[in-house]
Amino acid sequence: MFTFNQLLDKVNDAVAALECNQQPDRLYEPIRYELSLGGKRIRPVLMLMAYQLYRFDVETIMPQALALETYHNFTLLHDDVMDRADMRRGRPCVHKVWGDNAAILSGDAMLILAYRLMTEQRTADRQHVQRNPIALAEALQTFTEATLGVCEGQQYDIDFEQRSDVTVEEYMEMIRLKTSLLLGCALKIGAQLAGAPSSDAESLYHFGEKMGLAFQLQDDLLDVYGDPTIFGKKIGGDILCNKKTFMLLSTLHMANPEQRDELNRWLEADQYDPDEKIAAVRAIYDAVGIRKVCEQKIEALFDEALSCLSTVAVSAEAAAPLREFAHQLLNRQS
Repeated sequence: MFTFNQLLDKVNDAVAALECNQQPDRLYEPIRYELSLGGKRIRPVLMLMAYQLYRFDVETIMPQALALETYHNFTLLHDDVMDRADMRRGRPCVHKVWGDNAAILSGDAMLILAYRLMTEQRTADRQHVQRNPIALAEALQTFTEATLGVCEGQQYDIDFEQRSDVTVEEYMEMIRLKTSLLLGCALKIGAQLAGAPSSDAESLYHFGEKMGLAFQLQDDLLDVYGDPTIFGKKIGGDILCNKKTFMLLSTLHMANPEQRDELNRWLEADQYDPDEKIAAVRAIYDAVGIRKVCEQKIEALFDEALSCLSTVAVSAEAAAPLREFAHQLLNRQS
């Protein structure tokens, strides 16, 4: 059984070898660039981890793993256009290099490539593999439902920017769709392609979904209380752009009238000193104890995730890499 890092190496090699050399080059060069930006590659690795709970020929589903990574990067490419972002993982965004039209069209091509990879029945060395057509159909349905859900989550995120009455429950549903769905999808597809019982596939899906929610809340937490030298970016970015996070929405709900008025004053301010705003908002967070609330929510989601994993009908030894992954995700600082 391969470790997370061993599977990560396999995925990185496969991404590097992905054939995107067709013409016209102006269509495919931005795709190669976007995929070369790196990232944690969590989704394809999780798919392989779920698959190897039942089978060991993980190379045979590498096209499907690449499909998920290609789709994920497509969403990032289009997100950067919608957000007018300048940088992605320390390098200029595709739309800053090639323009909006190229970014949109290359992103569309990435989505189509993702679907082509999802239906491919070949190993990394291009040898044909006969796979159960029912399993492939189930995996494709899971993938399609997840990709549509991500779009729904993105629309909610856009809508929330114009609303001042977003609830914590609405936020949790938005991040479930936008972030968690693909993690659950990765695990479920891995299990489906391995021929696992449907009950196992569902349990693995819910394990990934709960971990995805915990992952996003950890991001919310680190953006306020993380160590900038480890987190990799300036602390307080969410505060400066008034991003509706679990911490902000929960604080608005928990704060007393004076604290709420002060917080709203900063949210409505057009001109301010960035460091002063971050310090002031964080002081309100401290006063209501939001850090502990967020940490407790993360721990509760983590416990729910492990409970889902415990119902999967495999040995404790086989499930150990997934439990270890969950612990690493919970304790990450970046």
